[in-house]
Amino acid sequence: MQVPRTKYVFVTGGVASGLGKGITAASLGRLLVARGYRVTMLKFDPYVNVDAGTMNPHQHGEVFVTEDGAETDMDLGHYERFLDTDLGRDNNTTTGRIYGAVIARERRGEYLGGTVQIIPHVTNEIKDEIRRVAEAAGADVMIVEVGGTVGDIESLPFLEAIRQFRHQTGAENCLYVHVSLVPFLPATGELKTKPTQHSVKELRSIGIQPDVIVCRTARPLTPAVREKIALFCDVDPEAVIEALDAETIYEVPLVLEKEGLARIACRRLGLPDREPDLDAWRWIVRRLKEPTHRVRIALVGKYMGVEDSYVSIVEALRHGGIVADAAVEVTKVDSEELELLGEASLRERLAPFHGILVCPGFGSRGVEGKVRAIRYAREEGVPFFGVCYGMQWAVVEFARHVCGMEGANTTEVDPDTPYPVIDLLPEQKGVVEKGGTMRLGRYPCRIEPGSLAFQAYGTTLVYERHRHRYEVNNALLPRLVERGLRVSGVYPDKGLVEIVELPGHPWFLGTQFHAEYRSRPTAPHPLYRAFVEAALRHAGSRAEVAVAAEGGGRG
Repeated sequence: MQVPRTKYVFVTGGVASGLGKGITAASLGRLLVARGYRVTMLKFDPYVNVDAGTMNPHQHGEVFVTEDGAETDMDLGHYERFLDTDLGRDNNTTTGRIYGAVIARERRGEYLGGTVQIIPHVTNEIKDEIRRVAEAAGADVMIVEVGGTVGDIESLPFLEAIRQFRHQTGAENCLYVHVSLVPFLPATGELKTKPTQHSVKELRSIGIQPDVIVCRTARPLTPAVREKIALFCDVDPEAVIEALDAETIYEVPLVLEKEGLARIACRRLGLPDREPDLDAWRWIVRRLKEPTHRVRIALVGKYMGVEDSYVSIVEALRHGGIVADAAVEVTKVDSEELELLGEASLRERLAPFHGILVCPGFGSRGVEGKVRAIRYAREEGVPFFGVCYGMQWAVVEFARHVCGMEGANTTEVDPDTPYPVIDLLPEQKGVVEKGGTMRLGRYPCRIEPGSLAFQAYGTTLVYERHRHRYEVNNALLPRLVERGLRVSGVYPDKGLVEIVELPGHPWFLGTQFHAEYRSRPTAPHPLYRAFVEAALRHAGSRAEVAVAAEGGGRG
């Protein structure tokens, strides 16, 4: 059946941040895609920042980069992974972008000298953005997530805009989904509904009545609790959706399908509730929850205080584990900690791991800890994966300890290094502004046949996403290659190094690009899959050595 026009779902959150609005929105998108609908998504971030590019991961989590080079909120990564689609800069809009557009219009005289106000000018810009993105995508359903929490001052223009949107578009074409928290108090042994009631009251005070309430909870909702929320929040009891904590985020769509969220959405929006095709998704979840093998990976970086700092890398490793039928146990290792350890303690810290991944980043903090982890992996034959800055420091480590280039460094850290094996890209040398000025987005990479990269990809040309200012210095590359460093991937237009390897090592590879951005549970990235498989082989060889040693001792 042909859908006559785009339907809209607006997802808001209350009580507390970090409840999983993004996962809820992405999960509903997955369920609608499984029913054959074309779905696009839009995240509104109530920050004055123009984009996420200059935001600290400690505050905002990782920056996710799209194919078209946009630096976006990490929820865009969840959207892409759940919907198995590519999104772009138009799918993440901040307060800064909205205000920038309004100010530009005012400067061009488009408001004819009128006073520019939040209402109607800012709210109109928000509504126009919703319609524009939906139209460009040709979507049957557009899911819009409003960042922040109901009651936040900075979110009010977005909430007012989606209130107006329903009035102008028709109630039959819009659905409000509110994600709330139903906490459990051990002292009383009760689930408490008051936080949700107050959150909905706040939402209703600005004119939005939720159609569905998704209740994040650690305990199952009793019938009495469901009825209480339905009564005091003025929703149907079936529209009180239980969202129990799940073992893996990829289980959430199945939880919400069982609760009937997609069925309710289809009925409220006048869409046929087709039978969903979730067989492949169920297989993925089974693999994640019931793996045959286990492998331990050390994630070495400096943003270890925040759970979401390297979320795309962690998810890509898990995707690799799906193919390998292995649970990937990721341990975050602070590179600054490694700088302080003696050699024996360093080896003791890294010895439990079957693979070492050195993370991307910027600046000088913790970099010598990364060098020590890389050297350990290289010398001990531990599978190693260096991502962006991690690849660059692998080149520095090789230059220092294999090529005898004492003091080798990146000019980002030491502008006066005698061996600038990593240097600023030529086009970056005149750049002053930091936001949106790096080498960003999708670029081609030519793969050398016979390399580890070729074994993983199975092709000589790939396209990957980038986010960096510095590159391997081609002027010093011959000396590195002479001592055994293999360049297995190159940006063909400019001869820039994209992938390096160490022949003779069980698995040692670094990429200038961020392969994790393109990994999906339905299509794990070839390099992450190969890395996990190498770590599994290493785990197996270590186990064989241990068994042999035990046997020898008994003999």
